[in-house]
Amino acid sequence: MIIIKKIITGLKPTGDLTLGNYIGSIKQMVLMQEEYESYIFVADLHALTIRQDPKELNDRIRKFIAMYIACGIDPNKNFIYIQSENEYIPAMSYLLECSTPFGEASRMIQFKEKSKQNANFSVGLLTYPILMAADILYCDADYVPVGIDQKQHVEIARNIAERFNKYYGNTFNLPQPLINETGTKIKDLKDPTKKMSKSEENPQGVISLFDSPEVITKKILKATTDSDNNIKYDPENKPGISNLLNIASSLTNMPVKEIEKEFQGKSYSEFKKYVADVTANHISNIQKKYNELINSEVLDDILNQGIEKSRKLAFEKYELMKKRLGVTRYIEN
Repeated sequence: MIIIKKIITGLKPTGDLTLGNYIGSIKQMVLMQEEYESYIFVADLHALTIRQDPKELNDRIRKFIAMYIACGIDPNKNFIYIQSENEYIPAMSYLLECSTPFGEASRMIQFKEKSKQNANFSVGLLTYPILMAADILYCDADYVPVGIDQKQHVEIARNIAERFNKYYGNTFNLPQPLINETGTKIKDLKDPTKKMSKSEENPQGVISLFDSPEVITKKILKATTDSDNNIKYDPENKPGISNLLNIASSLTNMPVKEIEKEFQGKSYSEFKKYVADVTANHISNIQKKYNELINSEVLDDILNQGIEKSRKLAFEKYELMKKRLGVTRYIEN
């Protein structure tokens, strides 16, 4: 009997999805959906740790889901849902909070950094990783695809699950982080020493998946490079050119060495024009699929199917937790 492992991943609907998100993360998720039972959710409750414009947040939730599907996430191979539509997950989170020491929650790197930036932080910032633990644990996920900087969130989910299992009986599967070692890390076009981020203040260094072909072309043509006019992959000494080579390679599936050979002796302007054309065409094709989805009933059908599965699993796990804790009229013998 073949046992299919479960993976779960959430996307917080803040900022715009970028080319970096697509190449470094979404493309890997498309590959993983072939071998795992996959759960993908929009983490809209996590976005509320800081004040959001309600209309903008509501728009982004739908846009993010449509864009993920347009990028190749198959709704027939993934359970796709909105976190806030599953009321049992925050209910589970409270039960987990009650068995999580304050010191453990306050040691989380994200809490320490963000609480320093804003002394008037919300309680939600402190309990953020516990809600994330509920997101992971309700469906007994085996793996959580994360970057190395998010590994701590999976570790605290394991700690919380282990503690609950120890005190109240075996209730949760213990998840493992699935660190992405193969996804290409795309850098900022203006400062290629740092990653391309959807929260970056300077939009000229970031390609949004919602940018027009004209805007994409302009940004790439103005990308920071160097002065020796040698198209060679060398991240340490030529980070700008190396970043553009990574973009071209990821979108064409051509090896970097092959692209280097094709542009040997050619100018940076010719190479940038090539990368701009490849990128603009690729994103334009994604946007065509996105535009077909964004206002369609198909999107609601996908979300309805996903939340039905999610709520069923979360309800069962929540009821089991209540029985284990004794907060129910029906106690296990």
